Amino acid sequence: MVTSAPRKARRPGRPPAQPDGPDQRERLVGIALELYARQGYTATTLAAIARAAGMTPAAVHYYFKTREQLFDTIFDEHIAPMRARIDDIFQTHANDPVAAFARLAERFVELAAEHAWMGPVFFGELLSDHDLFKQHLRKRVKASRQAALVTAIRRWQDEGRLNKALDPALLMTSILSLTVLPMTALRKWKDDPLRKHIGPEEITRHAVALLGHGLAAPKA
Repeated sequence: MVTSAPRKARRPGRPPAQPDGPDQRERLVGIALELYARQGYTATTLAAIARAAGMTPAAVHYYFKTREQLFDTIFDEHIAPMRARIDDIFQTHANDPVAAFARLAERFVELAAEHAWMGPVFFGELLSDHDLFKQHLRKRVKASRQAALVTAIRRWQDEGRLNKALDPALLMTSILSLTVLPMTALRKWKDDPLRKHIGPEEITRHAVALLGHGLAAPKA
């Protein structure tokens, strides 16, 4: 009787790569972001990511032991660099807040074009009844950063550089709504006869024009 040779045991360590990409870890991060955008952070468990990746939960667990560890990776490698590109604007235009917020609108459009998940994730989690994503975000983002921006806006208003009718706590959300929200809606406007001409350039131009007029302090 002919017997087959015994199968060699796989050496412990990194699981074999999937056929669709050599960097399994980065692939899992991308799948996680797609699921965040589609179904929200709370519903995106490691098991859900494993199903979408065609992997076993144990294989995913090799790369990310917990959902919190995966979030930390996404924050460090995706969210933090975006925040750095935003912070740079306020350093460059420290004495011209109108120019800073106009440039911020342009940067938001750029980021939304580069990262399709950005709008669905942040707006979805902003409106979600579940606080898990926001809890993780608050652990990584110092509340003092947001408070410092609000303080700076109030100072600029007192100095006559910004319209005093603006609410400092609403300004960033307003600019996001002017830029990232329509960027997120672009794919739904392809067949809209009134909006099918709109793209990143039109969104940027509209936002900057609106901000330039609405942000400038009224002349005496």
